[in-house]
Formats: sequence, structure tokens, C-alpha cells
Amino acid sequence: MKLIADSGSTKTSWHLFADSNVVKTDCETAGINPFFQQSSEIVTTLKNEFTLDVRGITSIFFYGAGAANDAKKQELRNALRVFFGIENILIESDLLAAAQSLCGTSAGIAAIMGTGSNSCFYDGNTIGQNVSPLGYILGDEGSGAVLGRKLLSDVLKNQLPQSLIKLFFETYSFSPAEIIENIYRKPYPNRFMAGFTRFLSTHKQEPALQHLIKSSFQEFFRRNISQYHHATELPVHFTGSIAWYFSDILQEAAKAEGFRVGNITCNPMEGLIKYHESIS
Repeated sequence: MKLIADSGSTKTSWHLFADSNVVKTDCETAGINPFFQQSSEIVTTLKNEFTLDVRGITSIFFYGAGAANDAKKQELRNALRVFFGIENILIESDLLAAAQSLCGTSAGIAAIMGTGSNSCFYDGNTIGQNVSPLGYILGDEGSGAVLGRKLLSDVLKNQLPQSLIKLFFETYSFSPAEIIENIYRKPYPNRFMAGFTRFLSTHKQEPALQHLIKSSFQEFFRRNISQYHHATELPVHFTGSIAWYFSDILQEAAKAEGFRVGNITCNPMEGLIKYHESIS
């Protein structure tokens, strides 16, 4: 049996295959990222949250947001080896998972827009070009973490209409001091900030919030997609919760910057399953 995992910064989806059929598809754990977690922490997460029967698993295909270099891949491989007790483990980036899911074996531009953001030109087999996302401090334009960061900054610096600021604090029980504490002193500030995109989604028709969202998406196209070969000729495919729930504004931002949006999926797993079936 094969186990396929797609891991972002917030959650990991696990899917078990036997004879090209999905045995069970509803196992989720917290996001697994070796940039933020030690191997021991990853093993603890799996022990506490992984619910599939590990017996009979012969190979693992793990696609993760933190699989950015050989050292981090090895750290992750060690954790998976300890928990699952097998050696046949392939670790690749979540960006390759997105490309395989969205483009299959065809060339195209694939993008992730969830808690973080990333993009690439995919030649139908490998990632041919990638503009580094740089994370939520230096980059990750259009991501949930950056949208949340911009919202919090505008709320705390009184850059939004007072009615929206009042509504924000009526919706959330955090004080300004508690927001600062969660961002600067507690783990996973990217997840914390991305959580506030629910407020943006609920009130996205408010002009000030619509401008915040659209301008961040336009930054994503200008600072990332514009650098790829044939970027204005090929559709840009997206996967991720932010692309999915803000697809209307994403389409507007793409048009404003001279790009065309192709497929948008909430997560890459369905396409990733089809890809692995096609190459089995």
C-alpha cells in the first residue's frame, strides 16, 4: 500500500492507496514542517493525531512546505521512518505536489495560496523555474499569513473605518497586547495571523477590506508570476484555501495585472491522486 501526504503550514492530509484505490481519505493531522519542528515533535504529532492503520504500508510519498533542502528532507525522513518503520520514503516539496495536481504531465504555471504562498513554472515533469516565496516576513504575497498580518496592522494602527475596527474586536476576544504576544512570543505566528482571514472572508465586500485583499493578490502577480516565461500566455493555476475562498477577488487581481487564472482547487489532493494513478 502507498501513503500520500500533502502538508502545508496548517494541516496535513493523508491518503492511503491499495491497488490504485483510495482506502481512506479522511485522516488529517496538524501541519508538519521541519523548519518549525524538531523530528521528535513531528513524531509526537503523528502519535497523537494519525488515525490510519500503518500495517501494510510499503511506501510513502510526502509533499511538504518545509521540504526545501536536503537537510530538512532528511530530518523529516528520519521522523517518518521512526513512526512508520519503513525505508521507502520519497519527500518532495508541496510546490511539486501543487504542480502535479494542477498540471498533471503538461507544462504550466502552478501556484499555492494558503497559509503561505508559492509558485513555479512546471515543465510537465519537474519544476523548471521558481521565484522564492521568502516566507511571511519577506514575501508570501497573497497568503493567509500576509493577509492576516495586513489586517491586524491596519486594525491596530487605525487604518480602517472605525466601524470595522469595532466589529473586529467584537468578533475576537484578543486585546492588542495579546495579539502582539501571539505574533512575537508564541509559536506558529503564521497560523495565528492566517486565522483572521475568516474575518476578511465574511466582510470581503467592505471596500477597505476588498482593497486590502486585491492589492495583496496584485503584489503576488507582480512580484512572482510576472517573472515566469510565457506568464501572460499561460493560465495560472491555483490551489489552496485562500485562492478558493477569495477566487472572485483573485480573478479581478489577475485581470488587473494582465494574467489569466486557470483552475482553482481548495487543496491539491484530488489532482494528486489522479496524477499518481496515471503514473502507476
